[in-house]
Amino acid sequence: MTYAADSGPVEALSGIDLKVGRGEFVSLVGPSGCGKSTLLRIIAGLRPATRGSVRVAGRPVTRPIADVGMVFQAPILLKWRSILDNVLLPAELAGKDAGRYRDRAQHLLQTVGLGEFAAKLPRELSGGMQQRASLCRALLLDPPLLLMDEPFGALDAMTRDEMNLELLRIWGETGNAARKTVLFVTHSISEAVFLSDRIVVMTPRPGRIAAVRTVDLPRPRTVEVRASAAFGQLSLEIFRTLTGS
Repeated sequence: MTYAADSGPVEALSGIDLKVGRGEFVSLVGPSGCGKSTLLRIIAGLRPATRGSVRVAGRPVTRPIADVGMVFQAPILLKWRSILDNVLLPAELAGKDAGRYRDRAQHLLQTVGLGEFAAKLPRELSGGMQQRASLCRALLLDPPLLLMDEPFGALDAMTRDEMNLELLRIWGETGNAARKTVLFVTHSISEAVFLSDRIVVMTPRPGRIAAVRTVDLPRPRTVEVRASAAFGQLSLEIFRTLTGS
């Protein structure tokens, strides 16, 4: 991906070659400005690549794709709509009967502990609660692919840990649901190790793939795994790859 700029072209991504399996949880880590967010937008069809191609479920991506849920760092909830109506927004934008999705929206809110806040406005919820609502919104249409752009980066450490566990539960780690394919952007090495099946380590701009590491830690993941030698060793290896030390 190369951007046009007044000072000349800026190469954001170069030589990206990556395959993500169905139901796999893959995290992207790398320095700011290395093109992680740009890559998510290309995969979603929100921005065309300058060169190369993307395929989702075997189909080439040439326009915004429908079977995807996106979660951003900021919740981006419409302040004049209730939490329930915010969650129902994807159905409306897709031209579907939002009423048919009301029960599912309420179930999702109940699942993340927001059932009693469905009628509240976003300003009445904490940052972590708003991010839970944005996750429900992304899951409303039950997309098989979930693209998450540093969704918990603005949260405090304790809330972030809670959201990590909540995400793994919703993703289906315990086997209660069919696992979605997740591509997750984060600046936190420990978060990537805790959540992922594989971690893609990217270089500074232009973003290239420096390494792909498999996370060989048992599931379901618990907070205790963070204290294991394997967790610490993998985190250190990824840090050294990022810093070249």
